[in-house]
Amino acid sequence: MLSKRTIIGLIIGSAIIGIGIYSLISDIGLQEVNVDETFGVGESTSYQIRANNGAKQMMTVTGEKFDLKLSSPSNGLQIPNTPHVNEVNLNWVHLEDGVTMINIQNTGSSDLQITATLNVTVDPILFTYHLVVITSGVVIIGFSMGFTLRKPKGF
Repeated sequence: MLSKRTIIGLIIGSAIIGIGIYSLISDIGLQEVNVDETFGVGESTSYQIRANNGAKQMMTVTGEKFDLKLSSPSNGLQIPNTPHVNEVNLNWVHLEDGVTMINIQNTGSSDLQITATLNVTVDPILFTYHLVVITSGVVIIGFSMGFTLRKPKGF
């Protein structure tokens, strides 16, 4: 017969393992990220877009005046630091696995609006985090099973 603590540990451990497995599976492949940000006068921002070969990216920058610099991996889209006026629409495809770097500086006297649809790959370190979550669920189940075998003093 299982004790109450063992049953509670099994339920909690199973839930944690389920969350870890779901997170691990959902992070496989490209993830679509929608960006809609506004920056004030003189503010700047940068984006690092990690993506695989063939990932399509779209970005629209709207503002009175702004400087934009973009460098894509391999022989992809390269834009040196150049001033722009009103609006810029960027559409590009990653020709090689890697990181695209984008730097934008608002040099106008009004707000800068950035909207984008980016296809990114998840940072590889997150794979390890998901494994740690799954392992912690297994450890919780293991400790809770100890309550069935013998009851420690004080419980």
